[in-house]
Amino acid sequence: QVQLVESGGGLVQAGGSLRLSCAASGNIFSINAMGWYRQAPGKQRELVASITSGSGGSTNYADSVKGRFTISREDAKKTVYLQMNSLKPEDTAVYSCYSLLRVTFRSPEYVYWGQGTQVTVSS
Repeated sequence: QVQLVESGGGLVQAGGSLRLSCAASGNIFSINAMGWYRQAPGKQRELVASITSGSGGSTNYADSVKGRFTISREDAKKTVYLQMNSLKPEDTAVYSCYSLLRVTFRSPEYVYWGQGTQVTVSS
């Protein structure tokens, strides 16, 4: 029932910028958190950035992207963004959006994933 659709990936030169978007749709009661993971070839998947929902929401970032990436959200659109600046070749990876949500108030939280979008940074 729930679908996450990502966009914005592509090829960019080192020092450039990309903006990733992820929109959630379907029967969703509440979204507790959304964020982005990435996985490069031969490496473990790592959490890049996350943001919790609500007025008291907070953000967190991997040390490797602090100061360069910014995560944000638009609650009305159920959309999370990742603004990536000063990109480095080591940022090259498949970036996957996730959403921690409940379908109903009685349901437990489940993690839903997007298909992933490729980000390639050339030197």
